[in-house]
Amino acid sequence: QVQLVESGGGLVQAGGSLKLSCAASGTIFSRYDMGWYRQAPGKQRDLVAVITSGGNTNYADSMKGRFTISRDNAKNTVYLQMNSLKPDDTAVYFCKAVWRQYVYWGQGTQVTVSS
Repeated sequence: QVQLVESGGGLVQAGGSLKLSCAASGTIFSRYDMGWYRQAPGKQRDLVAVITSGGNTNYADSMKGRFTISRDNAKNTVYLQMNSLKPDDTAVYFCKAVWRQYVYWGQGTQVTVSS
């Protein structure tokens, strides 16, 4: 059973930074493509950034230049560095792991950006 546990969320002022972590267990982490998604109240869950097992990255347009996704396979962890945060970035941030037909989600971590 794969488990994903996010951490690092919290309350930050606009213009500030946060670094989210997602620790995986119960699997061979390095084979998975990993992603961060977010969901604001009353809205759908949207892609933030993804990093493939080979280290290639992709970002939603509104996050380019502000957010950075990275992974440490030795620590079974994927990160999301978020800079220049805006109130619109307020959401629950979820970690996702994908390998072949297998898809796993974490429980999410709340990020709140005050104006």
